[in-house]
Amino acid sequence: MSTPEHGYPLVAQISPRVQVVDTTGSTNADVVAAAAADPGGWPHLSLLLTTDQRHGRGRLDRTWTAPAGTALAVSVVARVPGLPVHARGWIPLIAGTAMARAVGAQLGPAALDVAVKWPNDVLVAGKKICGILAEAVPAHPDAVVVGAGVNTRMRPEDLPVTTATSFAALGHEADEDRLLADYLTQLRDLLAALTDAGGDAEAAGIRDAVSAACATLGAEVTVSLPDGSQLTGTAARLDAEGRLVVAREGVEAVVAAGDVTHVR
Repeated sequence: MSTPEHGYPLVAQISPRVQVVDTTGSTNADVVAAAAADPGGWPHLSLLLTTDQRHGRGRLDRTWTAPAGTALAVSVVARVPGLPVHARGWIPLIAGTAMARAVGAQLGPAALDVAVKWPNDVLVAGKKICGILAEAVPAHPDAVVVGAGVNTRMRPEDLPVTTATSFAALGHEADEDRLLADYLTQLRDLLAALTDAGGDAEAAGIRDAVSAACATLGAEVTVSLPDGSQLTGTAARLDAEGRLVVAREGVEAVVAAGDVTHVR
């Protein structure tokens, strides 16, 4: 991956604060704590990034690690004071869509294979290249930290599972500055559209945008739910709050959180 010699100039045109660290445990943990302690120092779209995250966290408190220099970890502050609480479930879906568009711009013709697996994994040819985790900032309900981990220089033999991929494994070297700038631009614009529409994802065009990017819709899926049970059926659509509607034998179930496996 091409790392800018003089910082991240394209990112700096969009973000009011770009903090780069050589290594950290978790960018999300760092930014959640920093934004809580110093709200004024971390305005909308401020970010922290590193290529050496030692204790990255995913959904459901899972941990993941990558060899130093092989993955990009970035956490962005999203301040959404005008967004109704019921609409905030769209934030991770928006982030996944934004990153899918940014990854697609890097891959060129191969971008047709870029998609989102609900709720927020970014896939290339069905394999995960990026995971996203959104966390609220304690005592600051209008602030959400959106973390993303992108597999960049990870060699095929370094990939943790056979269902993962990376830019290197795909034979690509991405422009890191451009990747993040494209991601931030999409994230900013999609969040603004949802906020301007008062949280109405249909009116904002957000439901259509996310649905178009989502490979889960229309697929036969198994959803592992937080209580340990499983739900199987067809991923039919997203509801007004971004939840996944799964249909089976004429009965629909609404899923707010869970791990999705595409059966076919």
